[in-house]
Amino acid sequence: MKEIEQRGLYYEEFELETRYLHRPGRTVTEADNVLFTTLTMNTQALHLDAAWSARQPFGERLMNSMWTLATIVGASVAQLTQGTIVANLGFSEVAFPHPLYHGDTLYSETVVTAKRLSASRPGQGIVTLEHTGRNQDGVVVATATRQVMVWCRDAHLGAAEL
Repeated sequence: MKEIEQRGLYYEEFELETRYLHRPGRTVTEADNVLFTTLTMNTQALHLDAAWSARQPFGERLMNSMWTLATIVGASVAQLTQGTIVANLGFSEVAFPHPLYHGDTLYSETVVTAKRLSASRPGQGIVTLEHTGRNQDGVVVATATRQVMVWCRDAHLGAAEL
């Protein structure tokens, strides 16, 4: 019987200026917001206190932006880096241009903007990814640039044989 294991892309498979759409989307709930906010010890009333938030400029609680960031990155894993990542190297240019609310559906996409072979780690490459999160209306709610180190195919498969 043929077996197929889902994996991310090897360095050679990442294509510049390619947009990867990560589906399905994720409809966000009050429970997501309260759980994530309390697990991360974030006491911001804007995420937890409905009465206080109702008197603020947005008029209601907002989704924790760190949840939004974690979810747009997490949605990309199965398609891009599952089993092929060596390390997450860092984030830059993180922005939240529009709030995400309870009941919104978050859709994630990633564009590959750069890639290069590692000068210090043979068999590995560095890929720059621009993640974008949009709500159900297509409005951008989050963006982030991330660099990841991934395996080159031959090096990874050779390492697996050891």
